[in-house]
Amino acid sequence: MTDEPEEQAPAPAPVVPSDLRLRGERPRVTRLSRKVLITLGAVSALAIAGALGYALQTRNRSQTGQELLSTQSRPSAEGLAGLPKDYTGLPRQAPPLGPPLPGDLGKPILNAGAAPNTSVSATTPDPAAQRLAQETEAARVSRLFAQTNQQPQPVGLVAPSAMATQGGPTPTPPADAGSAQNMQDRKTAFLNAATDKRTVSSDRLEAKASPYVVQAGTVIPAALITGIRSDLPGQITAQVTEAVYDSPTGQYLLIPQGAKLIGQYDSSVAFGQSRILLVWTRIIMPDGNSIVLERQPGADTQGYAGLEDEVDNHWGMLFKAAVLSTLLSVGAEAGTSQNENNLVQAIRSGASNSISQTGQQIVQRQLNIQPTLTIRPGFPVRVIVTRDLVLAPYGHGGTP
Repeated sequence: MTDEPEEQAPAPAPVVPSDLRLRGERPRVTRLSRKVLITLGAVSALAIAGALGYALQTRNRSQTGQELLSTQSRPSAEGLAGLPKDYTGLPRQAPPLGPPLPGDLGKPILNAGAAPNTSVSATTPDPAAQRLAQETEAARVSRLFAQTNQQPQPVGLVAPSAMATQGGPTPTPPADAGSAQNMQDRKTAFLNAATDKRTVSSDRLEAKASPYVVQAGTVIPAALITGIRSDLPGQITAQVTEAVYDSPTGQYLLIPQGAKLIGQYDSSVAFGQSRILLVWTRIIMPDGNSIVLERQPGADTQGYAGLEDEVDNHWGMLFKAAVLSTLLSVGAEAGTSQNENNLVQAIRSGASNSISQTGQQIVQRQLNIQPTLTIRPGFPVRVIVTRDLVLAPYGHGGTP
């Protein structure tokens, strides 16, 4: 028989002494109690609410302050008690008069026992006549009606008979704000203007100045070479995009394609304006010849005066100024309180008024900034000829 090997039990793990461990003990986690946190939060909230309520409550100054120094116990000067309290107790003495002047009737009137007549004769002019003269002068200098070439007549030279025929001053109706804004008075003056009764014109038919003429009403097409920005005044240049022929026959080439235009634009832009006004002062041919255009107006492709492309109203800057003004006003008003002494209240009131005025001035300056109009290079433009241009056929040289 063979002996079966006995099963050996696993050897126990060696126990390492606590003094020979290579790593330290892990830190113990300290847990906060929820009840303690809730209690602390509630107490803090109640403390903050109580502080706010105490700070915002209205303080009633019903108790009068105790007088520290009595002003009634001051000793009075000697002799003041025997003087009268007001001027009614003083005897009235007439001032001494000098010798009577020649023509003085005071003594005879007193001797006669009659009351003197103190009425003064009216030396002022008649109020009705004076008021009528003032209204006439106001109507003369007012700009309500259309201006004419007639020189204004002074008020002093008005005939007395004309003033006498008027029964009284005619009151001028008050000007309505809406009618003044819509200029209804000017429209009424335009309808009631004097009628031109001339039926025959004094001018006569004139012959054309030259066979090589570009007459008024001709449109010269072109395109901008330089852009336009209305912030500052400046010059502009354009190039003719289509050839222009003479107006009578249309056979002679007078302005070739590629001719250069020189002009100016108006940098004064009103609020709400979206079109920029421009004029042309000179045209230069490709061969070097040039002619003055005498400020011919510029228009767009549809014939409207001026050009319209991009408009910048600076709303962002205005909005920032309005927000800044609002913040300044709110901060100034929040610093004022009625529960302070007069000096502190006056200082804060003055500071708040200054800050509010500063904000209003900032907004006003932003409102005064004019819009910026921008016309990009290459924008199509038209030159409206308002005066006849006498030119020479291009390519032949010389003058017509």
